[in-house]
Amino acid sequence: MRILHTSDWHIGRSFHGHSTLDALGSVLEALVTQVREHAVDVVIVAGDVFDSAAPSAACYPVLSSTLAALADAGARVVVTSGNHDSAARLGFQSALLRKEITVVTDPRSVGTPVTVDDEHGPVHIYGIPYLEPAIVRHLWDGVELRSQAQTMQHALDLVRADLGERGGRSVVAAHCFAAGVDATPGVEREIRQGGLDVVPLPAFDGPDYVALGHIHGRQQLSDRVRYAGAPVHYSFGEAGKPRGSWLVDLDAEGLADVTWLDLPVPRPLVTLRARLDELLTDERFAGHDEHWVRAEYTDSTPQPDPMRRLQSRFPWCATVVHLPAETQADDGVGYARRVRAARDDAEIVETFLAHVREGEGASEAERALIRDVLDARSVAEANA
Repeated sequence: MRILHTSDWHIGRSFHGHSTLDALGSVLEALVTQVREHAVDVVIVAGDVFDSAAPSAACYPVLSSTLAALADAGARVVVTSGNHDSAARLGFQSALLRKEITVVTDPRSVGTPVTVDDEHGPVHIYGIPYLEPAIVRHLWDGVELRSQAQTMQHALDLVRADLGERGGRSVVAAHCFAAGVDATPGVEREIRQGGLDVVPLPAFDGPDYVALGHIHGRQQLSDRVRYAGAPVHYSFGEAGKPRGSWLVDLDAEGLADVTWLDLPVPRPLVTLRARLDELLTDERFAGHDEHWVRAEYTDSTPQPDPMRRLQSRFPWCATVVHLPAETQADDGVGYARRVRAARDDAEIVETFLAHVREGEGASEAERALIRDVLDARSVAEANA
C-alpha cells in the first residue's frame, strides 16, 4: 500500500497581508498530480486544514475541489482536524462527503479506524483529531487528562487496544507537538504550557507509521514517526526549508520505505541585509525581483519611506526591518546627565539626536541648520 502524508495546509492564511489562496491552490494541484503519478492508495492530511476556526467563504472551494481531485485520482482520503481548525465546521458535512473521503473530528471516534485493504490484507488508519485536554477529558471517566501528553497517550492506548483485537498493519494520523522537534518561531501557534504538553516519542510506539501535523518544517523523529510540514511557506523563518510530503510504502510486514516528494515553491523567500542605498542599487541583489523579500537595512538611523523605495526594486518586498549594523555602547552615562552637561542649546539638540539615532549626532549640514534656527530664535526673543 502506498500512502501520501501531508499536513498543515492552513487554507486562508495570509502572508504579510497577501492572500495565499492562489499559491496554495497551485501547490495542491501539483500534489494531486503526484498522487496520480505515484499511484497513491491513501492520502492523509494530518490537521490544520484551515488556518482559522471561522474560514472565509473563499476557503471552502479550495478544500472541496482538492479532496474531490484526490478521490478522482484514485486515492482514499483521511483528514483530521488540527488546533487551528474548528472541528465542528470542518466536520459538519463529513456525512455528506463521498465514501472515498473521511474527515475525523470527533474525539469519540479515537480508536476506530478507517480500514483499507490491499493484496496483503487490511491496513487500519487511525485518525486522531487535535485533543484539547480541558475539552475532551469528560469523555473518558476515570482517566487523568491534564496535559496533551496524557491525552495523546490515552488516545494511542485506545488505538493499540483496538489494533490488538483487529490485528494487521496500522497507521496513525495525529496533530500535536512531539518531543525532539524544533518549531519555527512565530509560525506554529503555541499549544504547550511549559513542557507539559510535549508528547514523548514512546507514546507513538506500536503503529507501523505515524503521520504527524503541527510543525511546519519536514522532520523525522524516527523511521516511522515524521512531520511532513506545510505545503507552502508561511513565514520568512521557513525560507530554504523544503516543501513537500512523505511517500510511505507498506509491504506485507509493515513499513517498507519512506521517500520525500518535493512540491513546487510558487514564490521563494529571501532575507536581504545591507545599507538601504545598497539594497536599492547593488547588483548583488539582482534576481530577487520575483521573490518574497524581507529587507533588513543596516543604516545607523531610520531612513524615510523605506518600504515604498524598496518595492520600486523588489515588488514583492513584504517586510522591512531597521537593524543598525552598529549600536551605541552603553558608557553608563544616562541621557539626562548628558543634557545637564550640555553647555548650550546646540549641544542639547546634538545630545538628543545622538540619543535617538544610536549614537549618530548631527551632520555638518544639520549643525548649520541648527545654528540658523537657534540664531533666528535669539533674534526673535531680543526683538520681542
